[in-house]
Parts: sequence; C-alpha cells; structure tokens
Amino acid sequence: MRNISEREALGPDSSTLTRPELRSGSALLACAPREEVERFLEGLSDNALAALPWLFEVWALPHQWPPDGDWRAWVVLGGRGAGKTRAGAEWVRAMVEGSTPESAGRARRVALVGETYDQALAVMVKGESGLLACSPPDRCPRWIAGERRLVWPNGAEARLYSAYDPEALRGPQFDAAWADELAKWPKAEETWDMLQFGLRLGDHPQVCVTTTPRNVGVLKDLLERESTVMTHAPTEANRAYLADSFLEEVRARYGGTALGRQELDGVLVEDMEGALWPRGALDGARVDAVPEGARITVAVDPPVTGHAGSDACGIVVVGVVQAGPPKDWRAVVIEDCSVQGVSASAWAEAAVAAYHRHGAARMVAEVNQGGDLVLDAVRMVDPLVNLRSVRASRGKVARAEPVAALYEQGRVAHLGRFPALEEEMSRMAVTGYQGRGSPDRVDALVWALTDGMILPARAVARPGMRQI
Repeated sequence: MRNISEREALGPDSSTLTRPELRSGSALLACAPREEVERFLEGLSDNALAALPWLFEVWALPHQWPPDGDWRAWVVLGGRGAGKTRAGAEWVRAMVEGSTPESAGRARRVALVGETYDQALAVMVKGESGLLACSPPDRCPRWIAGERRLVWPNGAEARLYSAYDPEALRGPQFDAAWADELAKWPKAEETWDMLQFGLRLGDHPQVCVTTTPRNVGVLKDLLERESTVMTHAPTEANRAYLADSFLEEVRARYGGTALGRQELDGVLVEDMEGALWPRGALDGARVDAVPEGARITVAVDPPVTGHAGSDACGIVVVGVVQAGPPKDWRAVVIEDCSVQGVSASAWAEAAVAAYHRHGAARMVAEVNQGGDLVLDAVRMVDPLVNLRSVRASRGKVARAEPVAALYEQGRVAHLGRFPALEEEMSRMAVTGYQGRGSPDRVDALVWALTDGMILPARAVARPGMRQI
C-alpha cells in the first residue's frame, strides 16, 4: 500500500494543517450532521479512504491524545478498558514513524516495559490494541522473538523489558519509552529508576505511562513532578468498544466502592494518613445476608436545622449477634437511610420507617443539638418506639476509635455497599474528619455500634455496671 500522509487523507485543502488542527478538524467532523460527514467521505480518494483507519488523530478520544508542552512523562490514567493501551501504542507510532515508511521519526530507540516479558508481548506488541495491530502494513514493525525486539522499516527499534528484571535496563539507552501498568509492577521503584537513567538519547527523551491507578509510591511521586502531565478517563469513555453487559455488570457490582473508583473510574484512591477506616478494609468486609438472631438498632444523628443547606440526618441500621463472650460478637451494617435537607418531622418519619422495616429492638438518637425536641420529633411519629437518647461528651474521633477497632478485628461487616457512608468513613482520621461538612452518617454508625456492641460488652466485663 502506498504511504498516505494525514494531510492527504483529509483532502487537498489540508496541506498546511498541523497535528493539533487535524485533531480539531476531526472533532468538528465527529459533531457534524450525518449528511456532511457522508459528503466529506465521498470527496476522499480511494487511497485516502484506505489510509483513514490508520490516522489516530481522527479517531482518538481526548484522553488518548498527548498534551502539548515540554513534558518529560505523560501519564494516561484510566479505568479498565478505557483505551490506555491504544494510546500508548499510537504514541510510540507517532514517535518512531516519519513522513514516509523509510523516513526517520523523532525516536530511534524505544523501551517497552511491562509487568513481565509475557505481559509486554501479549499486550503491548501483539495485543488487539498493541503495536502490530495498530500499524499500517507499510509501516508495521517486524517482531524478532529471540531478541525481544521490534524493528520498523525506517530502522527504529523497540525492546521489551520486564519489571521483574530491572537490571536488564542497566546499560541500554533510549530516546522514548512506554511503561504499561506501572502501578502493578512488582519492582516498581527499581525498574522505574533504571528506566530513567536510560532515557538519555536525543534532544528531549520522553516516556508514556499507561496504567490503572493504585495507591503506590512510584505513581504518586511521578504525578507530583512538574515535568509530568496527565490525561484521565473512566471505563465509560471507551464504551463504544465495550460490551454493554460488561459495563452493566461491573457497575452493578463495583459501583460506589473504592475498588470501582480505582478500576472503573480510574481514580487514584488514597488512604489519608491515620485513617480510621482504610478503604481496602471496607471492601474486604461484606456479607450478603443478616445473620439470624441479630438484634437491630437504628441510630439517628439529627441536624441542627432542617433546610436544603443543612447537614444530613444520619440514620444507620445495625444488627448485632451477641452469641458467646463479647469477643465473639459480630455486627452487620444493614442500611444507611440517611436523609438531607429535610424537616425534623421528615427525618423522624424516615427513622421510624427504618425502625419498623427492620424490626428494630431500639432507636438511639443524639440529643446534643436538639435536646428534647429530637425525642419529641420521633414520638410525634410513633410514641411506642423504644427510644433512648445519647449525648456526646467526647470528640468524634474519641467516640469513633473503639468502633474502628471492631472493624480492624473483623467483627463488623456491611450488607452490600454504602457509598456515602463509606466515603465519610474513609475520611475519618486520628486528626479529625478530613471531609466537607459533618460526618453525620459516621456519627450514626458509631452510636449504633456503641449501643449494640461496646456498651453491652463493657457491662459484661464489669458485672456491677448497669446493663443498658
């Protein structure tokens, strides 16, 4: 096939267009009416139409296009299936290819670094979005298996490296590199350091990093550097190339969880220093049923006011099985039915509804802010609710720490996922709450587990103490 340049593919009037202008033109084309698109395509020659599929400038999603500027590292951060591999492969193509198949590009020596040699070969070279699949026939590199090397028609080369073998990067030198799934490299720090020492050829060596985020030091350090730029996209950004059933299933299963934010939204989920509830621990403590014999408590942390800008009214339902000695007791968080921006009568109705819905044995309500008005609001809805008032005499962290210890001991699980509650929990640290507003859901959770587990356990440990 004869080489067709990007400008020829876009027509005779594009001889002065630059790559950014090509991107702008392709974006306009994507937004154009169907009739206009058809007229454009009909105006192209057969050769231009044949070349069009290989022009990534026309098809790239915004996060797959390298940012402008004098950067050292470009990090493509995204969810599973967001098109990161294609972005990396096309960037390598743009670096090594020239205006004709035999012309030199900007890079001549490229490092391709994956988790393992097999992974690098299967994904970066031979994968559906790898270099061999993305390259047009007249520019396709030749794979030399015995040398783990790709060779382009213009003489440019790329070699495969494994993050299990950082010492293999000691000695070679490069003017470009593609690092795939950096956040899951087994020897990430050592491999990344060796790669940086080797990026010393040419006027401005660069590296493209394609990865799903993880809370690892090498990625966090890279993102903090002034010489690093980043593009980002969730899995849904590439949904045109993904099965609908896949998206529905993973969103239903992992939506709202820390794992979902990381693997689907492509967000770097970090546990703050001194977090009482690490996100990973919450994801590892889930059940699909309430145990038999659980004693149900509904806890309420009411807001001071009841208008649209008010804090939420925390309403959390917890079931506790007090079988055997206290160390064997277990609890399940059954529901977060908190409400926001409602009147006292409305949150009281929501709390009482939860009480009856779950057959609760007791409702506990904090009265620091509203005093008897809180109790009156509940009794106006149902005077027969077994209601107990609680008053905070210690700070939020001091009250939360014993409850966090129950989680750490594996004695509390969640019935499914509670995104809003768990987000507040993840922002509770030994130094205080690090989120916006007040952690009303966490307060309600703490009151429920204190009433259901901590106070009864203390009463058992101290027989003279009055059982509540």
